[in-house]
Amino acid sequence: MKNENAIIKTDFGNANGKSVDLYSIQFPNELEVQVTNYGGIVTSLKVPDKNGVMEDVVLGYDELQGYLNETPYFGALIGRYGNRIAKGQFELEGETYDLATNNNQNHLHGGIKGFDKVVWEVIEVVDEENRKGLSLKYVSADGEEGYPGELTTIVDYIFTPNSFEITYEATTSKTTVVNLTQHSYFNLSGNASEDILGHELTINASLFLPVDNTLIPTGELRPVRDTPFDFTNPKLIGEDVNATNEQIGFGGGFDHCWVMTEAPTAQIRKVATLSHQQSGRSMEVHTKEPAIQFYSGNFLDGTITGKNEKVYHQRYGLCLETQHLPDSPNQGQFPSTVLKKGETYSTATKYVFSTSN
Repeated sequence: MKNENAIIKTDFGNANGKSVDLYSIQFPNELEVQVTNYGGIVTSLKVPDKNGVMEDVVLGYDELQGYLNETPYFGALIGRYGNRIAKGQFELEGETYDLATNNNQNHLHGGIKGFDKVVWEVIEVVDEENRKGLSLKYVSADGEEGYPGELTTIVDYIFTPNSFEITYEATTSKTTVVNLTQHSYFNLSGNASEDILGHELTINASLFLPVDNTLIPTGELRPVRDTPFDFTNPKLIGEDVNATNEQIGFGGGFDHCWVMTEAPTAQIRKVATLSHQQSGRSMEVHTKEPAIQFYSGNFLDGTITGKNEKVYHQRYGLCLETQHLPDSPNQGQFPSTVLKKGETYSTATKYVFSTSN
């Protein structure tokens, strides 16, 4: 008889000369998830619709090889620095550090071989409260991808029948910068053959970051009011995704950071709600982070074939990445992402799923 509390581990292939595993966690008829220790990638996340039908609500691949090829960070853990750093360069304690420029002229998501492309150590977690998950650990060498300090990172993925909670901790051997996030592409319809423009989104933020034409923040915190970026009340994503607006033009749609000012980052609080009326699925995003990047899948272009031979066209998935502000190492007015020896980087994000008729 199968133990429903068990975490099932299966072989998923090899990467970087190391064995890669796939971990399956199941709460029957409530939530089913698969995670690989390659990149901390969530390869599948199934939740019920209003009729109890279980469907996968994240984009990705059936096999490891898809993730080993060039991929837009489907489902991955992102580090050392999520989002962009201008021109791949920053100064810290009087020293200039040069990083890879892997996003045109800028540094993106940790570089050529970021945390999304390494094999993490895993400890399985099952507690008395019916919470199940994985504790993932990776030690990034001093100088890896150009960053200073040996960084020891532990990320816990904890699942309940209706939630996915992520806690991040990191320590360093010398002063560095850190900004970790999770990069799942969601499509709550459960149908990867339709776009996300009919999803309704609320973002509890009154400010967003305008960017230049390379998607680096200008430094301004601009009110969302009377702009396409106002999601303070529920709004269909398709309503303004193609609006005539310079910022929409720069991003090819939404690819911007919303900044929360209403609550201290020491407290986890709800910052966004995504819902899909036809399926009845909803997802709340709770975080301690000061900002959230909403990316409407603008650069998906039909060149990727994902799970079940589905072709991912533009805006077939969206990301809600909780994080610190992009390019913070170069913008002193933004909340600091500096981590010093003896300190602990600590934050948390939680995705909560529900259904309604």
